[in-house]
Amino acid sequence: MKQFPLAPRKASVKSVHGIPLIDNYAWLQDKENPEVIAYLKAENAYSEEMMQDQQALEKQLYEEMKQRIKPDDQSAPVRIDDYYYYSRTEAHKNYRIYCRKFGSLQAPEEILLDCNHLAEGHDYFHLGAFEVSPDHTILAYAIDTDGSEQYWMFFKNLQDHTLMVDQIRNMTNSAAWAMDGETIFYVVQNETMRPYKVLRHRLGTRPEDDVEVFHEADERFFVSVSLSKNRAFLLIDIGSKITSEVRILSAHQPEGDFSVFAHRKDQIEYTLYPHQDCFYILTNWKASNFRLMKAPLEAKDNSLWKEVIPHDPKVKIEGVDEFENHLAIYERANGMSQIKIFALQDTLNSHLILYDEPAYYVFGGNNPTFHTDVLRFHYTSLLKPNTVYAYHMPSREKQVIKETEIPGGYDDQAYTSERIEALSEDGTVVPISLVYRKDIAPKGINPLLLYGYGAYGLNAEPYFNENRISLLDRGFIFAIAHIRGGADLGEDWHKAGKLLKKKNSFTDFICCAEHLIKEKYTDQEHLCAIGGSAGGLLMGAVINLRPDLFEAIIAKVPFVDVLNTMLDPNLPLTITEYEEWGNPEEKAYFEYIHSYSPYDNIKPQSYPHLLITAGLNDPRVSYWEPAKWAAKLRALKTDNHLLLLKTNMDAGHGGASGRYEYLKEIAFEYAFLIKVLGIARDSFTYT
Repeated sequence: MKQFPLAPRKASVKSVHGIPLIDNYAWLQDKENPEVIAYLKAENAYSEEMMQDQQALEKQLYEEMKQRIKPDDQSAPVRIDDYYYYSRTEAHKNYRIYCRKFGSLQAPEEILLDCNHLAEGHDYFHLGAFEVSPDHTILAYAIDTDGSEQYWMFFKNLQDHTLMVDQIRNMTNSAAWAMDGETIFYVVQNETMRPYKVLRHRLGTRPEDDVEVFHEADERFFVSVSLSKNRAFLLIDIGSKITSEVRILSAHQPEGDFSVFAHRKDQIEYTLYPHQDCFYILTNWKASNFRLMKAPLEAKDNSLWKEVIPHDPKVKIEGVDEFENHLAIYERANGMSQIKIFALQDTLNSHLILYDEPAYYVFGGNNPTFHTDVLRFHYTSLLKPNTVYAYHMPSREKQVIKETEIPGGYDDQAYTSERIEALSEDGTVVPISLVYRKDIAPKGINPLLLYGYGAYGLNAEPYFNENRISLLDRGFIFAIAHIRGGADLGEDWHKAGKLLKKKNSFTDFICCAEHLIKEKYTDQEHLCAIGGSAGGLLMGAVINLRPDLFEAIIAKVPFVDVLNTMLDPNLPLTITEYEEWGNPEEKAYFEYIHSYSPYDNIKPQSYPHLLITAGLNDPRVSYWEPAKWAAKLRALKTDNHLLLLKTNMDAGHGGASGRYEYLKEIAFEYAFLIKVLGIARDSFTYT
C-alpha cells in the first residue's frame, strides 16, 4: 500500500542524565514554519485519498448519526429565583439557543443568547462561562473561536438586550458574580496556559484597571473562582493534582480581601461547601477515599473539624450537593457510581438511590437552588439514553423530567449489557463493561472496539452514546476496560496506575484484550482499540508492547511524546503534570518514562492499522506530538497496514464543534474501522 513520504530534516540531539535523545522530527514543532503547515495539509490529503473508497459509507454513517439527533429539542428548565432557564436547539443549526421565562413555564420566551449567530464566520465555536448576575439583569458570557481555550468575555444587558462596552480578553472558562450584581471575578492564564490569577472587574470600568485579588506563583497549581450555592461566599479554588487550598470572601463584600480557609498541606485535598451556619469539607486528610467533615464558620484549622461521614476504604466520595435540609453524596462503590442522601437533621437517616443494571452511570444535574428538597440527577447506561430525574429527598419519590429521545426509534431490548472481569498479570481483577446486539451472540469473530483511558483518576463511565448504534448494528461489540490509573475502584486504583506504577495501565488493558479473546467475544483479526489524550498514550504504549494483539487502533489527540513534553517546562501543563507522570529531571522518573513513552519506543516491527488525530490549536496535547509519532512510525514500521494522520486545522483538543460537524469526524473513524476489518477478512459481512 502506498505510504506518505516525509522529507528528512536535521535531527535534534540532547543528552539527559547521560542518555542521548535523538529526535529526527523535532522540526515539526515549529507551527510558524510554512513547511510544517504544508506537511499537515498533505497528510490530511493523503488520509482523504486512502479513504476515498469509503466516502459513500462515511456519508451513510453521518446521516445515520445525524438522524438520531432530535432536530428541535429543549433541556429540562431549571428554576433560579423567579426565572426558568433552559437551552434549546433548532433543526439544521449546530449550536444551542439559551433562553428563560419569567414566573412560569407558560410565560413568553426570552432569548438570552443564540450561539448560532455568535458562531457565524468561525470554523470553530465554544461557549464557555455563562453567568447571569444575581439580580438577573446582566449576562456575562465567554467564547472561544479557535479551540485554544482562550476565552473572550462579553456582557449583555438583559433589560434592553444590548451589549455593554465591557470586554475581557484572554481569560479562562471561569467567572463568578458578587451579590452586588456589578462586580465579577474572573481568571486569566499565564504564557504556559496555566490559570494563575483572579481579577476583579466592576461594570463600566476599563479592563486594564481591573484589580488583581489573587496570584498563584506555584506552577503546579491551577486556579478557578465560583459563587457558593448559598450565595454567601466567593470561593477561589487552588489545586494541583494532589494538593488543594480554598480562599473565601463574603459575596456581599466584593472589595474585601480573600482569606485562606485552611492552608495547603502537601498531598492534602479539600473542597468547601458553605452551608447556613457551617462549612462542610470533603477531604482526603487521613482518608484516601475522602471523608466529609464539618466546621463552624469561624473554625478554619482542621483540628477543629468534626467528622460527618467517615472514610470507607471500599467507597470513594467524589462530590457533594448541598441543600438546606439535605446533602446529596456522590460516591463510587465496586466501580459503579451511586448517590446517597443524608437528612441533615438526622445524619443516621441516609439512603441510596438504587438501580438495577449491571453497568450504568449516575451523576448530579443542575442544582443551583439551595432552599429546596428536590435533587436533580441524570441516569444513563450502555443501554439507556440519558434521563433527568427530579428526586424528592424526604419522600424518596422519583420523577422523570426529561428523557433523551432517539428519532426513528431505539429499542433497548435489542441489545444487552454485561460487566465481566479480567485478571491482570499481577493478579489484579480489572472490570470490563460491554454492550452488543442480542442477535450477534459472541462467537469469537465479532468485531470489537475496546476503549481505555486510565489516567488522572478519571473514570471510564458506561454511558449511552447514540452514535455507537451505528457500530453495534453492524455487528460490533463495544467494551470499556476500567484499568488502573482511573479511579473507577477508588483513589488507590488511581495511585496504582500513575508515576512509577503507570505501566499497570498498559498491562491491565492488554489483559482485558486477551480476556475478551479468550472468552470468544472477538479474535485478534477483529479486535480494535480507541483512546484519546492520555488514552492515546495508552494506545501508543500498548501497541509498542503487543502490536500483534490488535487489528486497528484509533488514537485521538494522543499524548505520545511524553518524555520531550515533560522535559519542557515552558509547554502548557508540564509542571502541574509532574504529579501524575513524574518529573524526568529526576533520573528515576526519566528512566521510567523513557521505558514506556510511545514516541521513544517505536521499533522496527509490524503495527496495527492506525488512525491518528490532532488539533492544530490544541493547548493540551500539542499537534506535533501525534504528527511526530506518525512520522516516526512510518519510518520504522515493517508492515503495509494503513497509517493515517488527520489534523483538524481549525480546532483544539476536543475536535470539531457543533452538534453536526463533529459527527463527520466520528463517521470517518467508524468508516476507517470497517475498511481495515474488511481488508483483514474479506469474507466478513457487515449488516
